[in-house]
Amino acid sequence: MEYTDIGTLKYLYLDEIEITNGTDADSFLIEATAKLLQQTGGRNWLPVIVKELSEDRYEVIGNSFVYAVAERAGLERIWCIIADGTEDARNISRVLAREETPKLNLSTASREEIKSALQFLIEQPNSPLKTIKLATATARIDEAPRQFWKSLDSIVALKCGITKGKGLDLLKTVFYLTPQSQQDAVIEEFSEETLKLKTVSELKTLAKEKGIVGLSKMKKAELVRILAQ
Repeated sequence: MEYTDIGTLKYLYLDEIEITNGTDADSFLIEATAKLLQQTGGRNWLPVIVKELSEDRYEVIGNSFVYAVAERAGLERIWCIIADGTEDARNISRVLAREETPKLNLSTASREEIKSALQFLIEQPNSPLKTIKLATATARIDEAPRQFWKSLDSIVALKCGITKGKGLDLLKTVFYLTPQSQQDAVIEEFSEETLKLKTVSELKTLAKEKGIVGLSKMKKAELVRILAQ
């Protein structure tokens, strides 16, 4: 199917539009917003994101709350932006509309990214992770050989306050893994003289690639000695 209207803003009839994944917003919010929309002219200045199914047929892929409000307000037509039909377009539309939480690849995430994601989870209402020590959990996860993990269950063994159950389940809402095979991993070898020329940060990165743990308190000399073995 050829898409010729991608990126176009269109004023579509509601009966041309289908919706599969509706909003989970409370009915009060939909009702109250629908009333406000009616009172202010009935134009949704925040467009719904749709993909084209066929000629004059569309499906909502983002801003489903706006669609639900327009439908409840009894609008005949709504403003929509036409996106392409790919899964990537659907995913980014839902993330941008805050209908889904973006996920971070824990196999390659930086320490700051891990810290930020954990902080986000800790601050969630009734979070089962509220009691974990952010700095400790961040350091242990960052220093672990997570590029080889096949499951987030490996975090439990780090003894950083995250246990199986609700805590680990919550973690899975923001992290995913793309594990590297240890057999396929190519780890470059360096001489002791070459290692001494590297920074502590570079040495710790090399150590993590080799699966060495307990790096947070290691000094440069100790890192060089272990890596040179």
